[in-house]
Amino acid sequence: MAHKPLIVLPERYRSPLEALLGDTLAERVTLRGFTTLEEAMALAPEADIGWFDEFAGGIYSKGPRAAVNARWINTVIVGFDAFPIDEMRARGQIFTNGAGLIPDVIADYAVMGALTLAKRLDEVVRAHDRREWLRKPPGTFEMRGTKALIIGYGAIGKEIATRLQAFGVEVTGVRRSADASAFVIGADEWRGRLAEFDWIIISAPNTAETKAMIGPEELAGMKPGARLINVARGDLVDQPALIRALESGHLAGAFLDVTTPEPLPSDDPLWRAPNVLITMHLSGPSQNSMFERGAARFMRNLQHYLAGEPLEHVADLTRDY
Repeated sequence: MAHKPLIVLPERYRSPLEALLGDTLAERVTLRGFTTLEEAMALAPEADIGWFDEFAGGIYSKGPRAAVNARWINTVIVGFDAFPIDEMRARGQIFTNGAGLIPDVIADYAVMGALTLAKRLDEVVRAHDRREWLRKPPGTFEMRGTKALIIGYGAIGKEIATRLQAFGVEVTGVRRSADASAFVIGADEWRGRLAEFDWIIISAPNTAETKAMIGPEELAGMKPGARLINVARGDLVDQPALIRALESGHLAGAFLDVTTPEPLPSDDPLWRAPNVLITMHLSGPSQNSMFERGAARFMRNLQHYLAGEPLEHVADLTRDY
């Protein structure tokens, strides 16, 4: 009898995935679910395929580390800072993550941030909470005719661009390689052009190359009154330098879905910085379709796996994304 690959995954995913398998695929694989970290650790060494997600503390690092015999590790999250990448690379494991699963959701959140900063909706909400009728709008910044630099012009960056363009914003993207036909500049060009843009939007992966990419020099080089939006990772921005740029008035505001660390301690000075709005890394979870999207991709890849074919959306473990 042919070997039936064992798929280890969160228990709450098991029944829905069994329903998607159908009779034919169900006969070719075995599914076993975990509800705690201890259960995951016990099952992981037996797994041929490990689907690890945040339903038990430490699962991202400990689950894959224990899955020493797995050929394929899967997750629905995008960043893989928490995964034991070096060990997975050394074992030659295939890693598929959630890159490209919810770019529209995160793009919606980023543009919500831009509109909030432009019209100062946060101040309106605070006035509402005080039951105070404002006589003048706290924000009068108009989107049309402004310019945005999107650092990280992948799936999320492109979705952000499409939305901003609908508001009349001129968009320039940043990728490793320039593409003049698509208004994309290279990774070595953007620093010299920061002063051109009203919006600096970060949607780049968190790698050794991008860590602290927005530091004192970059902030100083931005256009006076520019606004910063970060839906990537907190590590990409020098937070003390950002606070200084906000306190000096050089930047008009910052919308930060991500910080360093997370959760941000209640006494961190970033909370008190002027014109900053922190949204607690809620952009990705602000949807109700992650499992459906992730399961559809997993099912396509499972069919490839069983057929001995290359998988789709494989992460590059040498680049950390």
